[in-house]
Amino acid sequence: MNDILSVDISSDAVVYVGAAIGAVLFLVLFLRPGRALTQRGLAGAVAGAVIGLLGTWLVADVWNVFQIPITATVRTWVIALCAALGLVVVSFWKSPRWRKGLAAISIPVFLVVAGIGINAEAGIDKTLGAVLGIDTGETVKLPVPGQDGGQEGEVPLWQSWKPPAGMPAAGEQGTHDIPNTNSGFIARPAGIYLPPAAKTAKPPRLPVVVMLMGQPGAPTPQFIGGVLDTFAAANHGLAPIVVVADQIGPDQDDTLCVDSKKYGKVESYIMKDVVGFARDNLGVLQDPKFWTIAGYSNGGQCAISLGAKYPDVFGNILDISGEEFPGAEDPSGNLAQVFNGDQAAYDAQKPINIMAGKHFRDTTAIFTVGALDAGYVPAAQKVSAAARAAGMATSYYEVPDAGHLGLALTGGLQKGFEILYPRLGLSR
Repeated sequence: MNDILSVDISSDAVVYVGAAIGAVLFLVLFLRPGRALTQRGLAGAVAGAVIGLLGTWLVADVWNVFQIPITATVRTWVIALCAALGLVVVSFWKSPRWRKGLAAISIPVFLVVAGIGINAEAGIDKTLGAVLGIDTGETVKLPVPGQDGGQEGEVPLWQSWKPPAGMPAAGEQGTHDIPNTNSGFIARPAGIYLPPAAKTAKPPRLPVVVMLMGQPGAPTPQFIGGVLDTFAAANHGLAPIVVVADQIGPDQDDTLCVDSKKYGKVESYIMKDVVGFARDNLGVLQDPKFWTIAGYSNGGQCAISLGAKYPDVFGNILDISGEEFPGAEDPSGNLAQVFNGDQAAYDAQKPINIMAGKHFRDTTAIFTVGALDAGYVPAAQKVSAAARAAGMATSYYEVPDAGHLGLALTGGLQKGFEILYPRLGLSR
């Protein structure tokens, strides 16, 4: 079962096979004997396509339900699905029993095929397990305590580290339960990425990244792990150790990354339980210069908020397509439900206000956003400007041709570590 859940359903091969199956079913239902029946099928398909076209326009453009740009590919999949379902509807009318049966069977097939295509375009959930919210990662064996390697700020790793023979070519990805001793917050197992250097008999102490994904989403290390494997391959197996923590919990709540009565002590979970686990168990460098808080979308907002609150822990911030402030998609609802109507308490949690009047002497902050992500570009520009005004060494980057989803995430990670690698002592 785990093998099935781990299959990459976002690959081109899976998408093409699914599209082919859907096309064959569509043609079998459409190409029927008799001119009247064919015309009826055409009318049903056209009507469905029109409904799909109008529906995507209303939902995505007029009402902006998703609050992110919807690509032409996603719209095409939705319109094609609606056209197929329109054909299915008329296939039940004055048709033989076998055609009715085929039409009934085709409904879930069309839904699955369109879902695979849309998911592949989004580029976030790569496996069936991820789509269903089922953890398929193996528990990672934690590295042995690292060697100092003459490193805590003295000799950078790219100079002192000599990779031994037999070092793995790629890092290891998996999961690990982090005890919630301090917070009591119920979180899913954290994703863990261990670079090749960490998988050697005598690993060096390495930098660490605490990564927070989006909402909805899963604490998977597959995206950051894939990017860091590329960097490690070019830098003698060196990369940060990564903990992908779960700030939204199994119910996929927007917890705002704060301690609250409504959602629990999320900030305490990250800053006490997760940070403590990394310090005590992963053989990492301890200086804040080597600690990065990173996040995507919902997690991006968490990253800048926590990085601004705790510069003594995190010397680096990577905010990928983050919101301007916690719960920016529903400020009135969050004000009422999380802060009990206390506007001052809500405002105190907004990154721009956290940074106001402070000077960050040794914090590197990187803000990335999809160039086509019209809803998030202004937020990234505004927050990055505030970080720069507060003294952070700030970089701002728009990922070309990216909206809010997969390409924005991977492009943001690539740019972020391109900037961070020298800072972390991992490259010249």
